[in-house]
Amino acid sequence: MLTRALIVVLAILNVGVALWWMLRGDPAPALPATPSGVAQLQLLDSPSAPAAAATAAAAASAQPPAATTALADATPAPPKPAAPLPTPAATVAVEPGPAQLPETPPAPTPAAPLQCISLGPFADRDTAMAAQGKASELVQRSRLREVPKPGASSTYRVMMPAAASREEAQATVKRIAAAGISDYYIMAQGEDANAIALGQYRNREGAERRLAALSAAGFSARLVGGSEGSAQWWVDAALADKASPSTARQRSGAAQQRSLECAGLR
Repeated sequence: MLTRALIVVLAILNVGVALWWMLRGDPAPALPATPSGVAQLQLLDSPSAPAAAATAAAAASAQPPAATTALADATPAPPKPAAPLPTPAATVAVEPGPAQLPETPPAPTPAAPLQCISLGPFADRDTAMAAQGKASELVQRSRLREVPKPGASSTYRVMMPAAASREEAQATVKRIAAAGISDYYIMAQGEDANAIALGQYRNREGAERRLAALSAAGFSARLVGGSEGSAQWWVDAALADKASPSTARQRSGAAQQRSLECAGLR
């Protein structure tokens, strides 16, 4: 049984070989021989490229030295390297310095606190006014102030002369009231009976303002009391910048200087 199977397999193989021999076609013509010394073109995708490259390498090694030299001379010289570009000048690296903040303007110098003083005492108003003028360059503003002398009476009264009768005094009072002036009364006793009192003042300035108001309304009055030497005068002043109290006192001719609250001078 096994022998028959082997015979059948061999018969099939023989038939296959006979068919191949009959169908294989004519053999490919041989390529002409390549002249010696000529390079052979090769296709990269050709299956015979590795074999052709090996054949060319063998032919080149078999040529004499003269042929090798001719091929070397025929090979183009490699291009010369391009001249190097000029190197730019070295750049000096500057390290950034610390950030500079904008200059802050200096804070304004605070003004010196205002200093006020009283200069005096002066015997009368005219002397005080003269002292005020002498110290005017050292003060910002000033005023005159009258105060009673210690131990002396400084009461000033504004009065109208005594009338001939009380009826006449009352008629005068009606005209005063009609003019819009208040603070009045009729004296009833003493040497000033039927006289009209129009106010009592502690300083001469107030009394003089009352006299001026009565005169403007058409009434004639007089100042009573406040004898000479019963009052003193002072110059209240606010010092200018860089002026000292002692300098202001010497300039005005005052005998004394006293500290003063500036709030009372405004």
